Amino acid sequence: MLKLTMDIAKMGEAKQMGEQTAAYIIKNITIFLEDEIIHNGIIVMENGIIHRIYHANEKIDKYPSQFKIVDGQGLNAVPGFIDGHIHGANGADVMDATEEALDAIAQVLPKEGTTSFLATTITQSEENIESALRNVATYQSKPGFAEIIGVHLEGPFIEASKKGAQPLEHIQKPNVELFDRWQAISNHNIKTITMAPEHDDGEFIRHLANSGVNVSAGHTSIGFEEMKKAVANGVRQVTHLCNAMPGIHHRDIGVVGAAFFLEELRAELIADGIHVSPHMLRLIYQNMGSERLILITDAMRAKCLQAGTYDLGGQMVQVDGERAVLEDGTLAGSILKLNEGVQQMLDLPEVQFKDVIKMASINPAKQISVFDRKGSIAEGKDADILLVDDSFSIKYTFCRGQLAYKGEE
Repeated sequence: MLKLTMDIAKMGEAKQMGEQTAAYIIKNITIFLEDEIIHNGIIVMENGIIHRIYHANEKIDKYPSQFKIVDGQGLNAVPGFIDGHIHGANGADVMDATEEALDAIAQVLPKEGTTSFLATTITQSEENIESALRNVATYQSKPGFAEIIGVHLEGPFIEASKKGAQPLEHIQKPNVELFDRWQAISNHNIKTITMAPEHDDGEFIRHLANSGVNVSAGHTSIGFEEMKKAVANGVRQVTHLCNAMPGIHHRDIGVVGAAFFLEELRAELIADGIHVSPHMLRLIYQNMGSERLILITDAMRAKCLQAGTYDLGGQMVQVDGERAVLEDGTLAGSILKLNEGVQQMLDLPEVQFKDVIKMASINPAKQISVFDRKGSIAEGKDADILLVDDSFSIKYTFCRGQLAYKGEE
C-alpha cells in the first residue's frame, strides 16, 4: 500500500513539473493480460504509457488530484486493436496524400476500438504512390487519434487475373530498385507489402524479408508447391485470406491450403460475413486457430458514411448498407468496423474472449514487430486500452493514454 502511494505521488510530482499528458487511473476492471486475467484490477497511465498494473489486494483509497479517475464498473480492459490493412474511412483515403485525410481516418477509428493502424496504399501510378508515402513519412499522429505505425503497400506487384479492385493499368512486376526508392521516400515506414509471389524468382522476397519487411502473398494465383518455395524465401503472411486468390481445389489446395498447413504463415481475415461466409470463417478458425489469424477491415473511404458512390484508386465504388462493389460487382474493400469483425468471430462457438484479443491486437503487433510497445496490456507499453463489455461493445478507448472515445452510458 505504501509503495503504491509513493509511486502515484512521484507521478503527481512529475505532473506538477510541467508534464501535459493526461494521467488516468482506471479501477474496478477485469484486465486481460497476455497470460493472465486480473479481476477487480487497476491500471495507472501517464505520459502515454502504462505505468503500473495492480491486483485487487493493492487497491488505493486516495489519489492525487492531478489524476483523472475512471470507474470501469466491471468492464473488461483489453489492448487496443491494430488494423494492419485499411485504405480509408470517414470520407478520406490514404491515397489522397494529405494530412487532413490521415487526420480524418485516425480521428474516427478509436470509436471502433482501433488505436493504431497501417496506412494502406493501392495499386496506382508511381507518382501517386510516392505522394502517399511522402505524406505518411511527414505525418505526426495527433493526441487522442489512432496512431499510424507504418504503411501497408498493397500492390502494384500483383497478379492481373486476381487484381480485384486494384487498377489493372498500374500493375508491375516486382522491382527491388523501385521498392527501395519507395522505402526511402516513406522514411522506412513500409512494414507490410502485398505481392504475388509467382512473379518473383526469390530475389525480391528475400531482399524484403532480410530488411525486416512483412511479405504477404495476396492478389495471387500461386499454387501450393510454389507457395512453399515462397515461404522458404521469406513470405510470412497471406493478405485477406480467400479473397483475390483461388479457392481450395482438390488437386491443388493453393494459398488457402498453404495458410492452413504452413505454420510459418499468419493470415489476414475480413470477418464481415461478406468477404468470407460465416461457415468459411468457422472452417478457417478450426484449421488455423487464434494464434495465426489477424483481423483487418480493408476498409475504404465510405466507412462511417451513408450509402452512395465513392472513389477507390480512381474507380467508382457503389456502397450500400453492407458492402462496397465496383460496377461489375467486384468487392472493393469494405465498410467494416473492426469491433464488428471481432464480434462476428466471437459468435463462433470455438472462439473465446482471449482468442479475439490475439487476432485483433497481439498477432498484428507481433507480425510487424511492434509488440515491444503495442498489442498487449503490460507495464511500460503504450497505453492503448479499450474498456469493453462482455459482448465487446466499446465503452472507452484510450490512445497512448488519452481518452479518445467514450460511448453512451
